[in-house]
Amino acid sequence: MASNTPVPEAPFDPFGGPGAVGADDPDGFAPGAYETASFTPAPGEWNPTEGSLRAESRAGGRHRIVKQRSNFARSSTVLGVGVIAAVGAGGLATAQEKAPVAISLPDLGLPDAHDLPGVGDLLPGGEEETAPRESAPAPAGGVAAKPLTSVTYTAPADTTAGTEAEERTATAADAGEALRARILQQAEQQQQAAVDAEKLAAEKAAAEKAAADAKAQAEAAAKAEAEAKAKAEAERLAAEKAEAERIAAEKAEAERLARLAASYSMPLSSYTLTSTYMQSGSMWSSGYHTGLDFAAPTGTPLKAVHGGTITSAGWSGSYGYRIVLELEDGTEVWYCHLSSMTAAAGQTVTTGETIGRVGATGNVTGPHLHMEVHTPDGSGIDPAEWLRSKGLSV
Repeated sequence: MASNTPVPEAPFDPFGGPGAVGADDPDGFAPGAYETASFTPAPGEWNPTEGSLRAESRAGGRHRIVKQRSNFARSSTVLGVGVIAAVGAGGLATAQEKAPVAISLPDLGLPDAHDLPGVGDLLPGGEEETAPRESAPAPAGGVAAKPLTSVTYTAPADTTAGTEAEERTATAADAGEALRARILQQAEQQQQAAVDAEKLAAEKAAAEKAAADAKAQAEAAAKAEAEAKAKAEAERLAAEKAEAERIAAEKAEAERLARLAASYSMPLSSYTLTSTYMQSGSMWSSGYHTGLDFAAPTGTPLKAVHGGTITSAGWSGSYGYRIVLELEDGTEVWYCHLSSMTAAAGQTVTTGETIGRVGATGNVTGPHLHMEVHTPDGSGIDPAEWLRSKGLSV
């Protein structure tokens, strides 16, 4: 709000100078100067009073007094009063639970707050509720103990005016309370908005974290599934390889046995197994059987199981007639209880060649071939297992 700017005036000098009486008129009169026969100011002295000016005016004299006014001071005072009235009416001073602050305003003869431009519209009541305003008497301490919201509306001399003042005070208090309520409501709304924003941010962060966790879990599951598939594929390939290797090994063994079978032969074409290797019994002096017995009729031809050399052919006590065939690797095959021998010692024979015939010579209970197999170091082994190792079926 701008203050009232004073109208430019001619400077006033009571001791003569531009603007003084008779300064521009040789006869002592100038436009606006005093024209009176009874008043002659002494040089260097000017101190008129309201009475003297009124008397001179009655005497028919003309005068002009340059009145000095401090518009800035009055504007500041009016502005201060207007602000106080607006603050009281608007309810900004709503600290009603606190002790009231006493103030005192001198009676400056100022217009009522309702008459102030732009201020009267803010006050409750308008022109209908405007009451004469008197200045509050100052207490001994110089400060009137009245609340800020009730200073403008004090009229203790008139009961009706007092009631209206109380109503205005209540209205101002209600307006202040309403403003306070609006402020609190706005604060609560702002606080609730902040809480909602924080909650929304927390929910968003939780959703993002859950999405990230789900993505990580999905990636981990996909990785685990890929690893499982790769492992299963590797196991499948390993199993297939092992199976292929087993089949190849069996095939190779079958081929080897076939080759061996082609080079090895059973000693008899037709027979019946009557006693097995290491079979126990009292019929044998050692308490157990040391070979494999093939029962067959006397005179059944005996074949060389493999090519080799006849190292012995003759009588051998309880073995009866016996032929010993030594193979290339040093293994010896014994043919015992023969009825006759068709190969002599030192003779080289081939696989399947007839070397003798079945008989019942020596310690026997009937005609049969007693066959023993000895390793190069002289240890006896199971003839049935040895024949099977050569691809033959016993």
